[in-house]
Amino acid sequence: MSNLPRGISLIWNAGKIWVIGQFFLMVVRGVLPAALIYLTKLFVDSVIETIRTPNQEQITEVIWLGISFAVLTILYEILGGVNSLILTAQKENLTDHVFELIHKKAAKTDLAFYEQPEVFNHLHRARAQARSRPAELSAQLGSILQNSVTLISMGIVLLRFGLWLPVVLFISTLPTLFVVVYSTSRLHAWQRKKTQDERESWYYDQLLTTGDSAAEIRLFGIGPYFRRKFVAIRKKLRIQQLRLGFRQRLLEFGASLFALVLAGGVFVWIVSQTIKGLGTVGDLALFYQAFNQGQGLMRTFLGDIGRLYSNSLFLSDLFEYLDLEPKVVSPKRPLSTPNDLEQGIALEKVTFNYHGSKEDVLKDFDLFIPAKKTVAVVGPNGAGKSTLIKLICRFYDPEAGSIKFDGTDLRDLSLSELRGLITVLFQAPFKYNTSAGENIALGDISRPSDQKGIETAAYEAGADEIIAEFGAGYEQMLGKRFSDGRELSGGEWQRIALARAFFRQSPIILLDEPTSSMDPWAEADWLKKFLKMAKDKTVVVITHRFTTASQADLIYVMEDGKIVETGSHNELLENDGRYASSWREQMAKYALNE
Repeated sequence: MSNLPRGISLIWNAGKIWVIGQFFLMVVRGVLPAALIYLTKLFVDSVIETIRTPNQEQITEVIWLGISFAVLTILYEILGGVNSLILTAQKENLTDHVFELIHKKAAKTDLAFYEQPEVFNHLHRARAQARSRPAELSAQLGSILQNSVTLISMGIVLLRFGLWLPVVLFISTLPTLFVVVYSTSRLHAWQRKKTQDERESWYYDQLLTTGDSAAEIRLFGIGPYFRRKFVAIRKKLRIQQLRLGFRQRLLEFGASLFALVLAGGVFVWIVSQTIKGLGTVGDLALFYQAFNQGQGLMRTFLGDIGRLYSNSLFLSDLFEYLDLEPKVVSPKRPLSTPNDLEQGIALEKVTFNYHGSKEDVLKDFDLFIPAKKTVAVVGPNGAGKSTLIKLICRFYDPEAGSIKFDGTDLRDLSLSELRGLITVLFQAPFKYNTSAGENIALGDISRPSDQKGIETAAYEAGADEIIAEFGAGYEQMLGKRFSDGRELSGGEWQRIALARAFFRQSPIILLDEPTSSMDPWAEADWLKKFLKMAKDKTVVVITHRFTTASQADLIYVMEDGKIVETGSHNELLENDGRYASSWREQMAKYALNE
């Protein structure tokens, strides 16, 4: 229950007015059942008295008691309807609030967290529980409040028959509490244990149902293979859940049987008391309703306590994720961030490895990127080229060494201001299923209506020719996720992503394989436009294409996390080293293709 105070705070912060309204309604509805039971006693006794000695006064009393009973019953139902509306509004408010917390945390979470399976498990459980658990907690707190008020009222009613009756009522429901707590603990342990299997089944479902894998699934005929893997995991989880459910049903049956035996014994006692003339028929009706409803309410109350415990346990999954603290953060007192670079970017003795990897991607690595120059970094896959971009953006911090902008360590600058200086095109840019114009505007969301800027960026990236073919122009929805969407080729998506990067208008441009999806002719056309646009900007281009690299002011050749050659295109050709050899090899391939 350690998460309960935080859960209550979550509910309160999501919608204070709804909490206050629910509290008021629960208290009123909690008193009404006891009032109705007492009215039943008065009504039965009054009817019997009217039958024995009929008179106008007695008949009037019966009528007014009947009307009072009807009014309270209608009021109870009306308040129930109002409470249902409040719970619905509160649930939606609370769900949105929890998703807001998850989304904010996800936006701040270090990129390194997404390389850790345990973090994915946290996120999976948090998202799975976000829609239901907080809302269930809110509903159960309201139910517990209402049932508490009702039980106290019922206890007061039963006290007229003896102090021992409320005690018996409580004892009759203790096994139910044990069953709920025991079953909840086992269920929560199983839910945590099954996370990896469940994520794996979701992955297979995604492979079988999304367009990204559709072509290969059909070509290789591997749909049935993944289907079997999905079915095997689901069968395993289903059997485990049925076993848990079977044990719980057996325990619940035993608890219900115990409560039934006690209730039967107490009912026999009150009937015998009535036969002896120690109580009225109205007392018998009052007792039966009070004890029967009280027993049901007590089971519901203890069940709610158990479910409260359950939701408190499951909320730990949400809170564990929300409590993850990023390591890459802004300093408490950041230094002033320059508006542009005057000297350049320096990586000094940088050592870095990814989470879980025993090998360093970079070790004692040195590199200098002069300001307002275009620098190309070439090399084989796995050389560490793309890692440079992630470090310069400060998605990661190096294990050792430093990265500096104009002599200032990145860790001394505001994270948001630092990233505001940088435009990036990643090797696999994300495909946003929005309009073409919005796709580009996402590069600088502070200027969503800058149509001229959007069109200029599209021209610079060569995306304007693609958009011109759309009947709806910049309003054309891209991707097939939503209606009227249009799917693009890999090269076309890359042009859109380039336009998004250029729209940002940052002084530092980092491009990871910007022409990988372009043919040589499209590449030449794009390079011409890009070099014109990138004048007076600091540009880093990660590329396998030497035709792209050859246009740079300075070229670094990387291999196994180290710089093995440096110079301009002509200088590197004159050195006749690895760059020159790779250049001749690539040019020969182009010649063959022509």
